[in-house]
Amino acid sequence: MSFDFSQELSIDCEKLLETDKEYDIIIHAGEDENVEEFHALSNILRIRSQYFRTALSNEKKNGKFILDIPHISPQLFKIILRFIYCGKIDLKELEGSDLLKLLIAVDQLKIQSLIRCIQEYLIEHKREFLLKNLINILDTILGCFKNFNGISL
Repeated sequence: MSFDFSQELSIDCEKLLETDKEYDIIIHAGEDENVEEFHALSNILRIRSQYFRTALSNEKKNGKFILDIPHISPQLFKIILRFIYCGKIDLKELEGSDLLKLLIAVDQLKIQSLIRCIQEYLIEHKREFLLKNLINILDTILGCFKNFNGISL
């Protein structure tokens, strides 16, 4: 007989995120006056993101990794961090432009499952936004990436 406690595990991981104890990484997300400090566990970040696997290969300073991620706003990084920890994300409250920024951020952080999720959500629920802003979206994509996974309509 097998049992599945994945829901309980997800809740426990979310508690880890909310607990500000025994973290070994400090992340500064955002830029200028819009910077927020986040604390996390490097092993969780490494497991869920190729970006963090590479970025956290350096040595710790005073027992902590310190990363600056200026190209991702604190608001979006909070959403991404929650997804990394517990696999939960709610895209309903985000506007089309914020979804596009989130898509760019998760692509840069190499979180493949979330890339697909956001792409599908944009296509299914924000089709009008995509069609009205197609030129701006293409300009944004071309300006950010050489090898973007892309959105196919």
